[in-house]
Amino acid sequence: MGNYLVGMEAAWLVRDVDEIDDAIGVAVSEAGKRLNSEGLEYVEVEVGATGCPACGEPFDSAFVAADTALVGLALEMEVYNADSEEHASRIAKSEVGGALRDVPLSVVEIVETAEDE
Repeated sequence: MGNYLVGMEAAWLVRDVDEIDDAIGVAVSEAGKRLNSEGLEYVEVEVGATGCPACGEPFDSAFVAADTALVGLALEMEVYNADSEEHASRIAKSEVGGALRDVPLSVVEIVETAEDE
């Protein structure tokens, strides 16, 4: 059994917003509230990063059109005593996906962490 840090990304829709910064704030706040209300305050939520196609530099994953924004959120959680990376991925998606119903969610990174002794 191992411990894993599971990184996920979620696509969060924000309506009636003009500015990217406002959209990011609303998305992070709403996701955090939903996770906390389900007892998942240990899940880290922040805005995701997308690489610029021209220069490769990362920028915030948010796009606003017609007063509606799509914000890419980065979520991280530690999974303890999982049998494998696949098992850790299923556990993380199940827990976070249950709290963030109707939000597209995918696992982007799994890192095995050292066990506490």
